[in-house]
Amino acid sequence: MNLAVGLLPRGLTARNGAALSGSAAPSRCPGLLHGPGTVSERPEPDVCVIQVEADHGPDQTAYEAGDVLLVVEVVSPDSEERDRKRKPQLYAEAGIAHFWRIENQTGRPTVYVYGLDPATTSYALTGIYHDRLKLSVPFEVDIDLTEVDAL
Repeated sequence: MNLAVGLLPRGLTARNGAALSGSAAPSRCPGLLHGPGTVSERPEPDVCVIQVEADHGPDQTAYEAGDVLLVVEVVSPDSEERDRKRKPQLYAEAGIAHFWRIENQTGRPTVYVYGLDPATTSYALTGIYHDRLKLSVPFEVDIDLTEVDAL
């Protein structure tokens, strides 16, 4: 499976990406093209993982929801309501199977991992990770969350 990761760092207008599986990555993480809500409600995740074939160049402003494998929101004080409630609702209604929410708890990241229940089109919590994020779905990942201390 060829995947691409797009990152939207807080406070930056330019976006950059990193590739998985040796594939070219998109240079941005635009909003969802087809999903619920109006264009003004189109959510732009902090991190999104897409099928590499979904990237059509630098002028692309959105992805088809079906091409998005994972969306990640990093919660900050000014985005709590939106990142915890509205955006997950929009992602679930669009059919995006995997959603991660990252919160700062006492200076360390805590990752809340959710999977989509297709019968209810809502997310169910599948795990909470404090020191290490190790998953095999939607792809293999092993991240030492305590490394934030080394930064």
